[in-house]
Amino acid sequence: MKQIFVKSGIWKKQGLVLIEFPFDQELIKLVKTIPNILWNAGRKAWILPYRDETLNQILDTFKGKAWVDYSQFQKILPEALPPVLPNLSPHLTQEIDEFTAWMQNRRYAASTVHTYSQCLSLFFRYLQNKNPEEITSVDLENFHQSYILKRKYSASFQSQVINAVKLYFSTKLNRKLNPVTIERPRQPKLLPHVLSKEDVKQILEAHTNIKHKTMLSLTYACGLRRGELLGLKLTDIDSKRELLRINQGKGAKDRIVPISPKVIEMLREYYLAEKHRVYLFEGLVAGHPYSEKSLENVMNQAVKKAGLKEKATLHWLRHSYATHLHEGGTDLRLIQELLGHRSSKTTEIYTHVSTKSLQKVKSPFDDLWKITATKSGHLWRLATQKKNTKPKFKAVINKLAYIK
Repeated sequence: MKQIFVKSGIWKKQGLVLIEFPFDQELIKLVKTIPNILWNAGRKAWILPYRDETLNQILDTFKGKAWVDYSQFQKILPEALPPVLPNLSPHLTQEIDEFTAWMQNRRYAASTVHTYSQCLSLFFRYLQNKNPEEITSVDLENFHQSYILKRKYSASFQSQVINAVKLYFSTKLNRKLNPVTIERPRQPKLLPHVLSKEDVKQILEAHTNIKHKTMLSLTYACGLRRGELLGLKLTDIDSKRELLRINQGKGAKDRIVPISPKVIEMLREYYLAEKHRVYLFEGLVAGHPYSEKSLENVMNQAVKKAGLKEKATLHWLRHSYATHLHEGGTDLRLIQELLGHRSSKTTEIYTHVSTKSLQKVKSPFDDLWKITATKSGHLWRLATQKKNTKPKFKAVINKLAYIK
């Protein structure tokens, strides 16, 4: 008898049932009789929404026609599924639009405006479009416990929600919620990922396309963030003074970093090939910057071509730039200026991954073998001096000779 396999699981926040079987016209006709079923080419299976009665429905459909293996079918409890949030009400949509306009007028970064708006929208939707006047700090705490922590979102996302809610309510009067009383999550102390100079060289030489090679090279050579690289214009390069001007970096700060003559030559070669108009790196549309997604793909392809085991990201080049500077003896205060860090504490993290001081540390493990070697040498001299032929010394000589 023919055989089909039935599985259940949660994919893309939805409970689904998968039906798999080799190509068979008769089975295909049968499976198509099941309501709401669709063919998924990516998974090479027929899928339909999970329901408690789904398995019985499948068994009835294939009864007497095929053997149903449902060993991988498990009941999905309602609490295992993420809650289905309602759409944002028109009133709250207007509230968020006004909040977004307020942030834009205050010249918040575009990424911050987008993130805060999305966080606030998610918060309101979780509360079932509850009137902001009625929202309390308890609602925010429940949101953290029942939504963020349960779904294992990161501590940084949790902090972003707090920041968004705090900023929203601080700009409004007569609100009951006091976000200041909400405790922030403990941030994990993560060390930056650093590539060796050999690995960096492999990544930078992976592409033959001059544009892709130049983008990655400039990122590492000047320690740039993704947005800073894509925002560079032709007028930001001072080739005579060998300087690169970065306008409105993170925190709306300008800064100047040195650029090596070798990179300048690469930029000249790139310009002759591309002849861009406004931005240093433009996309398909002239005068518009290269997209972030495309830049991410350029980095991923370079890492793959380089054959690295780790899935390095573009920001790893910035981390590597700072660490290699520190290992080369550059003062930490100067590195802070080159990276555009507001606080020196942010820059100090590179001391934890730099080999400048770590290489000077001698492991006590090595001393153990020095002690053993010293004792062995002493016994060898004692056993061989004055042509000692006693049995116990002969045994020592044989043993040490074997060790050597």
